[in-house]
Amino acid sequence: MADEYYFEEGCFITEWHNRADDPAVSVARARVPVGVTTRWHVLAGITERYLIESGEGEVWVGDAPARRVAAGDTVVILPGQRQRIRNAAAVDLIFLAVCSPRFDIAAYRDDA
Repeated sequence: MADEYYFEEGCFITEWHNRADDPAVSVARARVPVGVTTRWHVLAGITERYLIESGEGEVWVGDAPARRVAAGDTVVILPGQRQRIRNAAAVDLIFLAVCSPRFDIAAYRDDA
C-alpha cells in the first residue's frame, strides 16, 4: 500500500489499488480533516462510489442539494457529475473511493 499524500482538492489519499494491469477498478482511502470542504471537481468517464467508513459529512453531487452521510452510507457519482464533500464532525471523515474504470489523473477536472 502506498503512503498517504495530500491531494489538491483538499483531502488526504492513500492508494489501495490502482494498477494498469487491472483497469476495471481502483480503490483509494480518502481522509477529509475536520471542517474541510473539498473543491468542486469532475471525473470524466469514471463512476465513483464513496463508501463512508467513519465520521459524518455532507456530500453534493450534480445539482442535487447537500445530503448528510455517515458510516455505512454509499454515494454513487456518475461520470461527469460535479461533486464535493464536507466533514461536518469533530473527527476525520474517512471513506473509500472506488472508481470504475480505475482513477486516472487525466480524467480529473477542477470545477470550482
